[in-house]
Amino acid sequence: MDIRRFFKYLTPSKKTKLVLSFDGGGVRAIAAVVFLKQLEIASGKKIFDIFDFFIGTSAGGINALNIAGLEAGCFELENFWSKENLAKTMSKSFWDNASFLQTKPKYDGKGKRELLLEYFKDQSLGEAKKPVAVLAYDVENRKPRLLSSYSSPGIKMVSAASATSAAPIYYSTQEIDDGTWLIDGGIVANNPSLLGYSEAKKIFPGCEIKVFSIGAGINRRKINGYNSSKWGALNWFRHDILGIMLESSMFDEIAGDLMGENYLRVNSPTGLVNRRMDDTSDVNLERIHLMGMEWWSEFGQETTEFLNV
Repeated sequence: MDIRRFFKYLTPSKKTKLVLSFDGGGVRAIAAVVFLKQLEIASGKKIFDIFDFFIGTSAGGINALNIAGLEAGCFELENFWSKENLAKTMSKSFWDNASFLQTKPKYDGKGKRELLLEYFKDQSLGEAKKPVAVLAYDVENRKPRLLSSYSSPGIKMVSAASATSAAPIYYSTQEIDDGTWLIDGGIVANNPSLLGYSEAKKIFPGCEIKVFSIGAGINRRKINGYNSSKWGALNWFRHDILGIMLESSMFDEIAGDLMGENYLRVNSPTGLVNRRMDDTSDVNLERIHLMGMEWWSEFGQETTEFLNV
């Protein structure tokens, strides 16, 4: 890793650097936008101006790229996740008239790529206004891959956004600009806070690092242990095996132990929000919005104090 690429990000006058970390969670990532919009209103500052480094996984990675790459405020982010745009990203389902055990991904991904091109155009990661990283997984080399503005500046933002959000089952594996094949990084770290902390320590040597981590809701619906002992692949799929694999509470506990008071996490059980990552019904979108507002009611004051805004 070339440390010289970090120099443009250094601001000696600021000793504490703030990291914003986004979980993956499909459409539930909108709750983070709702929460952060309230932070922008309360502080009078854009999220871009408050934080020094942005990191995310999957839909959270797309949020991070929008902020660091386009200087998008939360009103712009809400427009990005509009119902019309969501319909584009989930168009042409292969499952509409097929069996539950369809061999193809649920969506063909063409609408999603068109939407990403509309926003990010030909911009590369190295053109980001502030350091940003998104997590993916290299299926051929069988290892996590961090795509960032400083270690892979030539990768297009569209490629990075497509790869980090290529959730297995929903979207196909993505070939990016350097010829590697990537899928959603949530399979290894849906909560990338620890990665954000580690990367920020390298980018901002000698600075105090504080990480603000925002989730996408946790599915706490009980699974009957006895019944599950009889399940095969189909029943596990029906009972959210992907959600179990994306569970991030362990990473949250480790991050809290490691960073102590320099780590703050906002999240909650999903409650009435659908655990499935692609439910764009009006009812579910309203519930996601309410979840974000409930987060603000619970964590808003603590957040402003933690960030000193």
